[in-house]
Amino acid sequence: MTYNIAVIPGDGIGPEVTAEAVRVLNRAGEIFGHEFKYTELFAGGSAIDKFGEPLPQRTIDACRQSDSVLLGAVGGWQWDTLPGDKRPERALLGLRAELGLYANLRPARLHPALTDACPLRPDVAARGIDMIVVRELTGGIYFGERGRVQTDMGEAAWDTERYSYEEVRRIAVCAFKTAERRGRRVTNVDKANVLESSRLWREVVQETAAGFPGIALDHMYVDNASMQLIRDPGHFDVIVTTNMFGDILSDEASQITGSIGMLPSASLNGRSSPGGPEFGMYEPVHGSAPDLAGKDTANPIASVLSAAMMLRHSFALEEPAAAVEGAVTAVLDAGYRTSDIMSHNKIRVGTKKMGTLIIENLGMTKL
Repeated sequence: MTYNIAVIPGDGIGPEVTAEAVRVLNRAGEIFGHEFKYTELFAGGSAIDKFGEPLPQRTIDACRQSDSVLLGAVGGWQWDTLPGDKRPERALLGLRAELGLYANLRPARLHPALTDACPLRPDVAARGIDMIVVRELTGGIYFGERGRVQTDMGEAAWDTERYSYEEVRRIAVCAFKTAERRGRRVTNVDKANVLESSRLWREVVQETAAGFPGIALDHMYVDNASMQLIRDPGHFDVIVTTNMFGDILSDEASQITGSIGMLPSASLNGRSSPGGPEFGMYEPVHGSAPDLAGKDTANPIASVLSAAMMLRHSFALEEPAAAVEGAVTAVLDAGYRTSDIMSHNKIRVGTKKMGTLIIENLGMTKL
């Protein structure tokens, strides 16, 4: 099979980590008999510099014509003074909206080899962490009405949290289907004791659960969930939550698993792609980290694991996806570390070397 991938390297360390993910994909293609063709596109700061806007229409069109999208990271200090609607980050919101990517899957797993990098108590870390945050991605306060007005107390600003029945139902279905492939437990996170939008959210999640009788469902307010992630992360299997709460909780989850440089993500639209079961955009959870750009120190593992999620979700290639994940585990078990996960008596390597080690172990995984 031949698969067409739109590649958006982005800004900062984005091009460096994305390049390693592409190298791993190419090697996986060689081993398992698949071909990947790439179209490199601009979005974020690089697009602003080249085209004067964060998300050119040509990028949107090319993404729609591809089987999936591999994204680096966007943003940087050099664009911080631009108006909000012209900043690099608008490219992310625009891509999610234009491509209909309403479901964001962010797995957070503590590799046994990285237990010493976990900031939690050793006895908590030893119990293991393996969860996934299913975040609604195209609704809520990030896409709601907003504005500024003058009041007798000075200028005031407002943002609106709004969710419809169908927006909640479809992300709930995604969460329950994800739980069917995992530990069969879903925790719904909201703020239903205060917010009307959360009360509707909880009602719809509860109603949807009736169609998945084999899945256990519990509910937590977001403040309690943020505490339980630290106190007892093993409680969680699948978390389903809103756009803003998911943004915050998934970043918290990334830190308790050792480093944000380890976490991949998939953003799906529920529709079939030309090359497989579901169109998606795949990106590391971390940002562009402009202070690390060009230094060959960034951790490419999150980008590599995002590519593995692409193989699984958009191309239905389970064997190569598992091989990539196994190669990452093998490299970590062998003691190799990038700077963000470095610890005593381990072997420090750079971005490119980490990619090379994963490629070498990918070949051994297949054999």
